[in-house]
Amino acid sequence: MNVIEIQGLEKVYNETVVPVHAIRGIDLSFEAGEFAAIVGPSGSGKTTLLNIMGGLDQPSSGRVMIDQTELGRLSPRQLIRFRLDHIGFVFQSYNLIPVLTARENVEFIMQLQGRPKQERECRTLELLEAVGLGERTDSRPSRLSGGQQQRVAVARALASRPRFVLADEPTANLDSVSTHTLLDIMEKLNLEEQMTFIFSTHDVRVMNKARRVITMEDGKVISDVKRSAD
Repeated sequence: MNVIEIQGLEKVYNETVVPVHAIRGIDLSFEAGEFAAIVGPSGSGKTTLLNIMGGLDQPSSGRVMIDQTELGRLSPRQLIRFRLDHIGFVFQSYNLIPVLTARENVEFIMQLQGRPKQERECRTLELLEAVGLGERTDSRPSRLSGGQQQRVAVARALASRPRFVLADEPTANLDSVSTHTLLDIMEKLNLEEQMTFIFSTHDVRVMNKARRVITMEDGKVISDVKRSAD
């Protein structure tokens, strides 16, 4: 069953002297439980595509359907709530709140959802244990390495039990050990919790781990290859 349907997607930025065509007529769909990578050179449109899929940017034309809901038909308030309940985000720059501990950063999303305190606390500890940070729950981001901060970001993305997780260059600032650890954690959670993971990446290590690789160039999908899990 498809959880994401993208039809006739176009994105043109008109703020420059010459309009920039970031996305050119893309049609894509994703099934529940996929572990997919969107790859391509800088300027190929992969981050723009990811942002539109997550409702962080609006297409010039076309539509994005998530669980039968068309994002373009939602009001700003509805879109915020939809993202909160359905989509987890992992960013290259971590985007953790510096004054909050690892535990508080993860719990914050569930507070916005209005989840009960006991549920928040149990889910937070469960996720921080899962990403190997059970002993660092009270550490603030400044006391964590880059790899540890990104693992907190992954735990935060999963806290709301989203239908899918969008990860924009999540390994770009990590060394090889942290990258392999992070990818193993995300793959394990993908298989155990059946969350759909979609990466935007230049990293061959992510591509090798992905079970589907979508290649973009000049705003178009030029290749879409699925492969079976090992």
